This record gives sequence, C-alpha cells and structure tokens, in this order.
Amino acid sequence: MAVEKNIITRRDFVTTTAQASMAIALGLPLRLGPKTAEKTKSRVVLIRHADAVDADRKINAKIIADMLNEAVAVLQQQSEPLAAWRQLITATDIVGVKTNHWGPLPTPQELEQAIVEKLRQVGVAEKNISVRDQGIHLDEIFQHTTALINIRPMRTHHWAGVGGCLKNYILFSNSPSQHHPDTCASLGAVWQLPNLRQKTRVNILVLLTPLFHGIGPHHFDLKYTWAYRGLLVGNDPVAVDAVGLRIIEAHRLEYFGKRQPLWPPAKHIGLADTVYQVGNADLNNIELIKRGWAEGALI
Repeated sequence: MAVEKNIITRRDFVTTTAQASMAIALGLPLRLGPKTAEKTKSRVVLIRHADAVDADRKINAKIIADMLNEAVAVLQQQSEPLAAWRQLITATDIVGVKTNHWGPLPTPQELEQAIVEKLRQVGVAEKNISVRDQGIHLDEIFQHTTALINIRPMRTHHWAGVGGCLKNYILFSNSPSQHHPDTCASLGAVWQLPNLRQKTRVNILVLLTPLFHGIGPHHFDLKYTWAYRGLLVGNDPVAVDAVGLRIIEAHRLEYFGKRQPLWPPAKHIGLADTVYQVGNADLNNIELIKRGWAEGALI
C-alpha cells in the first residue's frame, strides 16, 4: 500500500471561532501570541483496513495482526516488522502488556495475541510476558518490567471525556481515584511515575469500533459505535490520544449534524502536554502517517 504523509495543522483543526472555543475547552494548546520555538514532532501511524471488522463486528485476526505489524514497521521506519519490534523490545526484556478489559469494549484478544506472538519472535521468554489490566500491582511480571506496551480501545468516558492511552495507565497509580477530580485533569501526572514513560515502548489505540458518545457512568450503546476499522500507533501517548480525539470529534459532527462537544471535555490530553510535558497534544507537532483504507478516515 502507498504511504501518505500528512502534517496535521492547526488550520485544519481550528478553522472557525467555534472550533477554536472547542479546542480551548478540550485543553488543547492554542497559539494566541508570537510563534514559539518548534518542538520535535511526534510520529503517529493511522492504519485501516476495510475487512478488519465485518458487518457483524467480527474481527479478522490475521488482518489486524498484519495492520499492527505494518504500523509498527512504519513507526520505526523499518521495512520488516520483526526488525521494528526488535528496535522496541529485546530478548532479555521483561514485558508487561497493559491492556483494557472494560466489558462492553475490551481490547480484542486477537490484538493481544498478535503482540505476544511478536514478543516470542523477538525472543522474549514466555515467563517474562504478562498481559493484564486489573491487578498490575500484584503481578510479578509488572513489578519487574523493563518494557511496557500500552494498548486499549478508544471510547468516550463519563469522567475523563475520552478513555485512551493516557488514561489506560491510571492503575499504575497507588491511588487512581486521586486523578478523577476536574475531569481527570491530572492523568498526565501518572506518566511521571518513575521510569513509566521510559519503559513504554509503544502505544496502540484501538479504533476498530470506537464508542463516540455516552450518557452517564459505564454507559454503552451499540448505536454510538461505528466500524472505523483502524489502529493508531505511536511512541507518544499524548499525540496518539490527540489524533484519536480528533477522529471522535469529527465523527460526532458527522453523526449529530452539528458540533456537539464532548462532555466532560477531554482536557487531560492538552494538560498532559502543557503541564506534565508527557508528549505533544498540539496538532502542529504531530506527523500523521496514514496507511491503508482511506474512505471515511475523517482526518
């Protein structure tokens, strides 16, 4: 498949006063004064395949494994997926795969299995691999990890606006509830825990059938999901979430026929950049590389 590179610009995201107001509400950086020194851009790969999910929402395991491996290869600028994985993980690593098992929309087992298979091919011993969501503080592997892989589905969230790669690490905190106030504004602080960001080798945001609207805690309605059939992959969790949020907002506009901002606003993404300096939320500082199926990409 041909490679299409696109630098997402602020002009694309904020084209009207209303859109600018939305960006501020979401906590995304918005340049109002003189241009400051440019930051190093974060690379994010968006890969989609029309047959990744069928009409009955059944996942094609081979296709999504191929999507994941191609995205990692593109991210690491390697021609072969295994070479790319070997840049991220070594045979001697102890690897925790931080997944998400929220009942209505969990990380697909097919993706978890694809990751474990690549870890085996790299040479990581089975005894040094753990795939887990809850209970990571009691998991022997997670307590001794030298490398982490962060994977979860994208969805709207009653407390945080959206649940993405940033929020997926809240359970690494000894007191997750301390990050709930003010629409989970302090989620970026979790990523400042010792070595957590440094250990995280890749962030994978699953947008196969994302949830774009919710009403109340733990709400899920199939009608508020759609078959986007995509994955977002990057080294920077803030950039990955920022692109995912853009896609969610674009689909909400398409579905509702008018701008209907998320409530609560997902301001933790912008704050993870501007306050906690975890990564880039400013779309000017994100290099998006798109692969595969282009129809309905929304970005």
